[in-house]
Amino acid sequence: MYLDELEQKIHYTFKERKWLEVAMTHSSYANEMKHGTQYNERLEFLGDAVLSIIVSDYLFNNYTAREGDLTKLRAAIVCEKSLDVVARQLDLGKHLRLGKGEDLTGGRERPSILADAVEALISAIYMDGGIEHAKEFVLPFVKEMLADEDRLSFKDYKTVLQEIIQQNPGEKLTYCLVEEKGPDHDKRFVVEVRLNSNVIGKGEGRSKKTAEQIAAKEALQLMGK
Repeated sequence: MYLDELEQKIHYTFKERKWLEVAMTHSSYANEMKHGTQYNERLEFLGDAVLSIIVSDYLFNNYTAREGDLTKLRAAIVCEKSLDVVARQLDLGKHLRLGKGEDLTGGRERPSILADAVEALISAIYMDGGIEHAKEFVLPFVKEMLADEDRLSFKDYKTVLQEIIQQNPGEKLTYCLVEEKGPDHDKRFVVEVRLNSNVIGKGEGRSKKTAEQIAAKEALQLMGK
């Protein structure tokens, strides 16, 4: 079935497939099919709230920034632009059920439709498996966003780490790719950051750059920075 591949991508198998089917159904498709076909707008509504609480909880427990800064950071993570990036990593447009008109006018590539579909997907996982499974889906993307300075205007962990190490002449910092895993459509990279020959941080991401940022962040945390 066309949704089997999507379940593999999100690493979650639904107990009730109806939740996933509704999440991937746009209103334009339902309007054409009629007969009470359900579509994803109600799931989007709930998914927005579920995403917000997951992100808020993670930021609260992992960052000591002030409330205003946390609010800005959360807004950057849950915005349409960020959710559109997530949708494209999952190739979500391929799995959407769209009306013919919406499909012909580029609906599968429209950021607003893709971002809404991500929220609906989060909600579907939550309804089918609870908050913990929703967290397992959401948090890897959140961590990547927080580590990627090009996606979020937050912290460049590699630069911060480099500045600290440079205070000690003779110390050498290197990033080493130690593993590539997963199929081509879901490739993941594992990077170690080493001080001289000692591993001081390890990161995993969908790009080498993201993995390096996560590794640098872990090193800073170990240093108490």
